[in-house]
Amino acid sequence: MLSLPVQPAPAPFAAIFDADTRAAIASGLCIQCRGAKLLCGKARCPILVRWDSMMKTAPMVDRIDLDGSSPPGVFVGRFGYPKVYVGPLVPPVHGDTQILDAPEEWIGHPMEDIVHFRSQLVRGMHRVHVQDVDGGGRIVDQTRELALGTSPADVEVGFARKPHGRVVLDDNVQPFGPSAPLSRFDLGSLKVDQNLDRAFSDTDLRAREAVIDLYERRTPVSKIQRAFSVGAFGIEKNRRFVPTRWSITAVDDTIGKELRERVKTFPLINEIRVHEAIGFDDRFLVVMIPRPWRYELIEAWYPNTLWNPLGRDIVMFGDHEGFEGRTTYASIGGCYYAARLAVGEALARERRQAATVILRETHPGYIMPVGVWNVREHVREALRHLPHRFPSMADTLEYLHTRLDIPMSRYVCTSEVLQYVLHQRTFDDFDLFALPATSASS
Repeated sequence: MLSLPVQPAPAPFAAIFDADTRAAIASGLCIQCRGAKLLCGKARCPILVRWDSMMKTAPMVDRIDLDGSSPPGVFVGRFGYPKVYVGPLVPPVHGDTQILDAPEEWIGHPMEDIVHFRSQLVRGMHRVHVQDVDGGGRIVDQTRELALGTSPADVEVGFARKPHGRVVLDDNVQPFGPSAPLSRFDLGSLKVDQNLDRAFSDTDLRAREAVIDLYERRTPVSKIQRAFSVGAFGIEKNRRFVPTRWSITAVDDTIGKELRERVKTFPLINEIRVHEAIGFDDRFLVVMIPRPWRYELIEAWYPNTLWNPLGRDIVMFGDHEGFEGRTTYASIGGCYYAARLAVGEALARERRQAATVILRETHPGYIMPVGVWNVREHVREALRHLPHRFPSMADTLEYLHTRLDIPMSRYVCTSEVLQYVLHQRTFDDFDLFALPATSASS
């Protein structure tokens, strides 16, 4: 992990956090944790607690009954596992609400739109053991049925108390609005996704095979993740609820591994490529090199960004895998697997193989967590556009220097894949390591 000195955060802002939290932020621990592992030892993430307090609003639903059109959307919590809260996400509006839970359609929208979409969704909560996918009662059955839907469905819910008025933020999961325990849940007519329903009905089909089959049938990844979370896939006796944040990474990882194995059978690309996307003050540079499969995601977080709010330094670190993949969970977390899916998807579509390094440079405009969909969809967006092509690594690094604010030497020092490519040369690399075109012609 590398650090670069920049202007420190103002003292009054630093005073929001206690000394232990300030030390964790300064060390880069918060970037590695992102509220998921509670590496600081606290019961709740101080940064997310701060955002929770800032996002408190006047209640949108000042009553204990609510009706509206669910996108459809559901949420499975993780606290208290194996007894977790499951239930629908319901906005207080009727009509076409599908975009409220369709991250594949959010690219190009400003962060304010995403928060607006998600803050409308009120979360109903019903506590159940994760193994009670069939015996959890009517609320559980209707939650699962809603997760298999393909279009908005009218829903009526009753709450045990008025929903709390705040937007819930998480680095893995899309934001959502206030929540309250359910006393009743009535689901209106619902159009079920036939592919999801087929996978649900096949109780002899393993969950992995169900996920891959649905992906091949062009079911959106977010819909697969939603159905996965309610225990809709797998051998009947093994089915269980999966917390939403875990289901997102599980599906990304499953699809990404399958795509990786396919890509490894294809010929190499024949030039170096650089794809680019920018969103939420987040820059993604995707570098593809004509080498057998390797993959790496490197992130650089400026001070005054979400997970580095007090730091004096830019914090940079990454995770990578070689040809055989990796055997441990990536320290970066879910975004590693989300981006890998997008890379494998693009290479499989082209039937080509490459070593890929993603350079993510996060600037101060990235101020709140919106979920790993941001990484998956922005890398997808980058790979949808024609790349810049280069004959040599020298030309590539020279170009990257113009697109990133941090010196390329810092990225190279952090990157296992770039160092491997630069130092483990083969006879086929003669052109790859030529001088830059400008130098060669002078």
